[in-house]
Amino acid sequence: DTGVIEGGLNVTLTIRLLMHGKEVGSIIGKKGESVKKMREESGARINISEGNCPERIITLAGPTNAIFKAFAMIIDKLEEDISSSMTNSTAASRPPVTLRLVVPASQCGSLIGKGGCKIKEIRESTGAQVQVAGDMLPNSTERAITIAGIPQSIIECVKQICVVMLESPPKGVTIPYRPKPSSSPVIFAGGQAYTIQGQYAIPQPDLTKLHQLAMQQSHFPMSHGNTGFSGLDASAQTTSHELTIPNDLIGCIIGRQGAKINEIRQMSGAQIKIANPVEGSTDRQVTITGSAASISLAQYLINVR
Repeated sequence: DTGVIEGGLNVTLTIRLLMHGKEVGSIIGKKGESVKKMREESGARINISEGNCPERIITLAGPTNAIFKAFAMIIDKLEEDISSSMTNSTAASRPPVTLRLVVPASQCGSLIGKGGCKIKEIRESTGAQVQVAGDMLPNSTERAITIAGIPQSIIECVKQICVVMLESPPKGVTIPYRPKPSSSPVIFAGGQAYTIQGQYAIPQPDLTKLHQLAMQQSHFPMSHGNTGFSGLDASAQTTSHELTIPNDLIGCIIGRQGAKINEIRQMSGAQIKIANPVEGSTDRQVTITGSAASISLAQYLINVR
């Protein structure tokens, strides 16, 4: 801390963080309680971008000490969320806190340094993992910097990044990244609407209401008298569905140590069995079992992969 301030850097800073909607929700808190507390206790200005987007930008502005206080509180919140998600999970290793900073591309060169010497120094002195994206974020001249590690490492790492950025201001005009609203595909499974964001199916209650209204207005009763599937409900009738998937694609569906296939199982609620390879065959048999809604969601997610 003293280092930053002794260097005459007790100036006003702006840090932009790119976060997923779910993370932002926990930072805002019920009725905005959590963010209000952060604003009051840190004295930093905390602004959260509007819009129903899968990603949001959180901007922290103010004197360095206020910023880092707010920043530490945000990291604590994310760390807390990891802890609570670990309590009923069987995973042995605890995932690190991961953050994305959004930085003008014109400053990334100074941050990486000649032959990557600066970023190597930051990694070694803070113990955090730091990755600067090769490409700019869509429709902007900004890049994302992903930082992962224990809270203390991340805070130290961001401080060092801020020092570099204050020493070499952005060149030219910066076009800031603005997250786009989710114009992702919408699927209806069991009378529920979901949008697909990356690999996740996010329930959309507003779209579900619209869909139900449309169904009531139309002359096509939704699969015999609107009972249909009862959401992603295990008590709905269980059926099975066979798929054949080429051997060379099976890896991307299983993922590292089965991470992807487990995610698809959890999200869809379907059981998915992948048969062992058969000699002389270029395909693998995949059997999906569950309610019709679960099966259609599982198939969709497999196709997305």
